[in-house]
Amino acid sequence: MLTAVLALALLALIFGLLLGYASIHFKVEGNPVADRLNNLLPQTQCGQCGYPGCKPYADALASGETRINLCTPGGEETMLAIAELLGVEPQPMEGGPVEEKTKGIARIDEQLCIGCTLCIQACPVDAILGAAKQMHTVIRSECTGCEKCLEPCPVECIHIEPLTVDVANWTWPYPRDGQPGEIAQPLRQAA
Repeated sequence: MLTAVLALALLALIFGLLLGYASIHFKVEGNPVADRLNNLLPQTQCGQCGYPGCKPYADALASGETRINLCTPGGEETMLAIAELLGVEPQPMEGGPVEEKTKGIARIDEQLCIGCTLCIQACPVDAILGAAKQMHTVIRSECTGCEKCLEPCPVECIHIEPLTVDVANWTWPYPRDGQPGEIAQPLRQAA
């Protein structure tokens, strides 16, 4: 019995050492430009840019596959930050000038909710909780305010409440990448 336990412990140690070695030796570095671009994006995961989330859009931006003016929730401020980081000329926002919206969080009027689950299906970050024919609610800490749940709601029981800025949710407005007071430098120059 003791021999079996020692044999298993020895095998676990050997496999652990092999996995540790492999994780260091075969480590794949991510694209640092894409990571910095992802930090600039608003992380709404809304898909309005044509990509399924902010990370795929950042990867496409870093590889030069797409335009810098597609992020509607980020608006002109985000487009200018992306242009500065990539060292390219700013472009007008896709679809013309975008009105700057205050950030908000979805709220469901639970008295009107019929439990149709259309809002649950539309939410890209799974911030709505509920079941069929049951009342739904929004997980406030998960909601990004992308407004994708508004359109499919047949009874219009979902409203966007403005997000009040306080000590708990305040962040540095710019730059989002790097340390406070650090100015983001272009990583590559325009051709």
